[in-house]
Amino acid sequence: MPAHLPLFVLTTWLLAMLPGAGHALMLRQTLEGGLHIARVTIVGNATGLLLWSLSAAAGLSALLSARPGVYVVVRIAGGVVLCVLGINTFRARRGRPQPPGAAAAPGRRWGAFGAGLATNLGNPKAGVFAVSVLPQFVTTHGPVFASSALLGVVWAGVNACWYLLFTWGVSRGRSLVTRPAVQRALRLVTGLVLVLLGVAVAAGY
Repeated sequence: MPAHLPLFVLTTWLLAMLPGAGHALMLRQTLEGGLHIARVTIVGNATGLLLWSLSAAAGLSALLSARPGVYVVVRIAGGVVLCVLGINTFRARRGRPQPPGAAAAPGRRWGAFGAGLATNLGNPKAGVFAVSVLPQFVTTHGPVFASSALLGVVWAGVNACWYLLFTWGVSRGRSLVTRPAVQRALRLVTGLVLVLLGVAVAAGY
């Protein structure tokens, strides 16, 4: 059993609430694809957290400490991913909003999953948390890898719960945010946020 699990849950919940690339992506996905697309994106995001956690448990922390250049590559790749998502948001045409109960096409679901996964894996903050903060909660007794994996599951679950709440709130206000002028403004702001975050990540700020 990991150490101080309630404190870990509180920490990850507060971390999930911090505005960032994930919120910008979830906002975009909810408005353009509806809750079905947003939920698939959340699954992709949660999968990224699990991969970060398992990588840290398998020795990524030691690798990054021994070879700082590896982290630089990860950081720059993450910045590029965020910039591409932001540019795609700028270029997106105003589509018809999906009804709240509408199902997404399989190809679009895979794209949504990939967007959530790529945004998370390209977020160095998630990587830093996984390799520096998460190990502080790993049990000092028993199997370390199993404890790290359990923490990763908890982290992904807490993050998913917050984004489910966030996207539900966005969907409830759909009548306002789906107006053409509001959508144009939101696409502009969302795209700008993603690009700026991408530049900041790649530059190491």
